[in-house]
Amino acid sequence: MNRPLTLLATGLGAGALLLGGATFAPAGAEPDAVAGAATASAAAPYKVLVVAKTYGFRHSHIDETTNAVIKLGEENGFTVDVWDPPIPGKSAGQPALTLPSTPFTSTEALSQYATIMFASPVDGTNSGNTALPRTLDDAELAAFQGYIRQGGGFVGLHAATDEMHAVPWFSRLTGGSARFRNHPQQQTATMRVESPTHPSTTMLPKEWIRFDEWYNFTANPRPDVHVLLTLDESTYNPGSGRMGADHPIAWCHNFEGGRSWYEGAGHVESSYADPLFLGHLLGGIEWTAGVVEGGGNCITFPEVEKINSGLGTGGNRQVKLSGDVADYLAAAQAAADAGDHARAARILEQARGKAHGLQDKTLVAKIDDLAVWQRGLVGF
Repeated sequence: MNRPLTLLATGLGAGALLLGGATFAPAGAEPDAVAGAATASAAAPYKVLVVAKTYGFRHSHIDETTNAVIKLGEENGFTVDVWDPPIPGKSAGQPALTLPSTPFTSTEALSQYATIMFASPVDGTNSGNTALPRTLDDAELAAFQGYIRQGGGFVGLHAATDEMHAVPWFSRLTGGSARFRNHPQQQTATMRVESPTHPSTTMLPKEWIRFDEWYNFTANPRPDVHVLLTLDESTYNPGSGRMGADHPIAWCHNFEGGRSWYEGAGHVESSYADPLFLGHLLGGIEWTAGVVEGGGNCITFPEVEKINSGLGTGGNRQVKLSGDVADYLAAAQAAADAGDHARAARILEQARGKAHGLQDKTLVAKIDDLAVWQRGLVGF
């Protein structure tokens, strides 16, 4: 899949974001203070698909989401197709906007889109009844899998974790098999930024206080994803499905050749008139579309460890170098988990030196991403 060209910041300073002619930047950030973040200001035109086809509960924000993304596209260089047909007895859809037929006819057909957003299209499959229609049937799912595996992008909003419950692959795509479990009443809560230099978070305050509908998930996705935001359960009543001290709410990861980004907030319609939320969403769209890079590009330690483990075969030198890289990665992760991000970054520089000996450009680039991510957390 051909992604749009990645664009570097042009005079705004890394971490700034253009949105409708206005510039948003991290509070207190100096020009170029946020290492690794990039800004898309004049990307080559590209296309985004918004999927909202609904067999189950119809989220009231879908229309606002669709219109907001169309406007973002008008202001930021992309066009939007919509797949949200009326479903008799189920959903009114968006007949004035929707494509006349499914765009999921083949991987080739989907390749026209730089990224595909699932805007809360609940299908009711959380009941466990596998006879119920899914958002994507078998043929559509196969086309979508091929699209992701050829480098496609995925943006999941809110109830994107509440569909296709009987499709394990889709659960892994949305993030670490974390599926919607339940939610308490809508209320104000505090989200905390965990990855401040990613293009979708550079505009956010360290503590982001919002009114929304807060999801509890069936599993903690952290082992498999790069967490962007967590919920502080001490700031609201999470109800019976509470997840405890570690409650990820937004995350991203590199998945089977593609890019996946998910935000669990966004239920309330006012989100789609909030410049801060829209800037965050635009960052997710642009990162999954390959228009911006930065902040470690949603890297995880397991992702790099998997690449390295595949290189530890052959001669004694290969085995030794791969083992050394593995040791450095383990030490860097331990330092990161302990909050010593400066030490983690230093160890990763040592890992990078060993990785050069393996002559694998992907491994070196991914270790660089780990180092960028860890350096961005120093002092945060």
